[in-house]
Amino acid sequence: MSNSTKYVFVTGGVTSSLGKGIISASLAKLLQARGYTTTIQKLDPYINIDPGTLNPYEHGECFVTDDGAETDLDLGHYERFLNTRTSQANNVTTGRIYQSVIDKERRGEFLGKTVQVIPHITNEIKERIQLLGKDGKYDIVITEIGGTVGDIESLPYVEAVRQMKWEFDEDCLVVHLTLVPYLAAAGELKTKPTQHSVKQLLELGVQPDILCCRTEHELELNLRRKIAKFCNVSMNAVIESRDAETIYDVPLLMQAEELDRVVLEKLNLNTKSTPDLEQWKEFLTTLKNPDSEVTIGLVGKYVELKDSYKSISESFIHSGVANKTKVKVKWIHSESVTAENVAEKMEGLDGILVAPGFGSRGISGKIETVRHAREQKVPFLGICLGMQCAVIEFARNVLGWAEAHTTEIVDNCKTPVISMMEEQKSISNLGGTMRLGAYKCHLTPGTKVSKAYNTDKISERHRHRYEFNNEFLDVFEENGMRATGKNPDTNLVEVVEIEDHPWFVGAQFHPEYKSTVDNPHPLFVAFVKAILDNRK
Repeated sequence: MSNSTKYVFVTGGVTSSLGKGIISASLAKLLQARGYTTTIQKLDPYINIDPGTLNPYEHGECFVTDDGAETDLDLGHYERFLNTRTSQANNVTTGRIYQSVIDKERRGEFLGKTVQVIPHITNEIKERIQLLGKDGKYDIVITEIGGTVGDIESLPYVEAVRQMKWEFDEDCLVVHLTLVPYLAAAGELKTKPTQHSVKQLLELGVQPDILCCRTEHELELNLRRKIAKFCNVSMNAVIESRDAETIYDVPLLMQAEELDRVVLEKLNLNTKSTPDLEQWKEFLTTLKNPDSEVTIGLVGKYVELKDSYKSISESFIHSGVANKTKVKVKWIHSESVTAENVAEKMEGLDGILVAPGFGSRGISGKIETVRHAREQKVPFLGICLGMQCAVIEFARNVLGWAEAHTTEIVDNCKTPVISMMEEQKSISNLGGTMRLGAYKCHLTPGTKVSKAYNTDKISERHRHRYEFNNEFLDVFEENGMRATGKNPDTNLVEVVEIEDHPWFVGAQFHPEYKSTVDNPHPLFVAFVKAILDNRK
């Protein structure tokens, strides 16, 4: 059976966190640079409907798409590498698959049949995989399968891959990412984990076409030969994936290993064009040879796990390159910040970012941080809860409203400067009360934000429940904190600025979700530029 869209599956063995997402994004980047339209999706084997309710300690940050899908952080990598938008269809979980099949069963769509993992669950998985390739929009769909081969959760996915390889034959291939560990005591690389991982995949009926071997040292020819022989793959399909200095090196390393050429040959696609990666190479050159360096404090409550703020730290890399500057991030735990030690904690910082988050833990530390940034005139960016903390701090310390707070934390507070919109109060299901996805925003001309964006009409992604309370807006504006960005349909405040300050901006939306290598986010670029100007 032939198919106009080709499917590439990326699986992993031996251990998780080998970097399937980065390999998938790098391969997609190379294929895109050769002129093929490419997209990536992530299949997550957990039973949550989406990562929206997962603690960041469990799974890193939750990435949000334009259409309001709460997704795995790998989708952030896909967007940053490819500079194309992902959607609900790009991230599927086991929870969603089962929910869909059970709904169909309740509606009587299976005509009284016994509903089983095979064929019903696997058919649903195959449908989701092919959804992106349906309208012929993409030449190649890359599907990353979460977890590792051998996990009970992953079995239906691997079975769906087996069926698709059998149905589509030459239009499908499997890239298997494995570990070739270095044993210091023996002084050599060991191929056994890779062999066992492939053996497990074979037991499930799937023969990988290409092996990406994660390794700390060079894979010598004899080792490649051995892996090829024991794992039934051709020599040129044993790809070395060495630890890289930065994730942005990986596409070029994969190009050097000819991963894209091997994939195209195996899919019977033309390999004549060469990848155009000039802009990417320029980005890397600047990244590695900056003219200056700044230190920005990132204040949040999940700083032990850097993945909790993945999009923010990547946005700093992009905006640093745009300013020919290395951005060093100093991770500061908001719970550790107090009125007594804030000056000491913020010492040596050129700029401060107060991170998003939910709940009361660490919020007083965030408010103290904002006060320091405002009073000491340190360039400041607050995102989501960070913007709300800026509003609360201003209300308490400038307007003198000691009781000011958000109703998220103090339900019946006397001065609710941040509160929930009326229409959301009646919703009882946590997952349903959020403002999610892209919303329009109109910026006030001549302000710091409109200068940053160089336009007055923008669209940004949201993930929050509570809003600036417009009842108090006039008093804020009379005293120097202006609402410089508003939603044109609801009049909700999206951006606040303080006028007599080098650069003080709070954004209710999440600019970090839209920053890419090719298009660094204007707000982050302006923030870093303001820091450089302020230092002069």
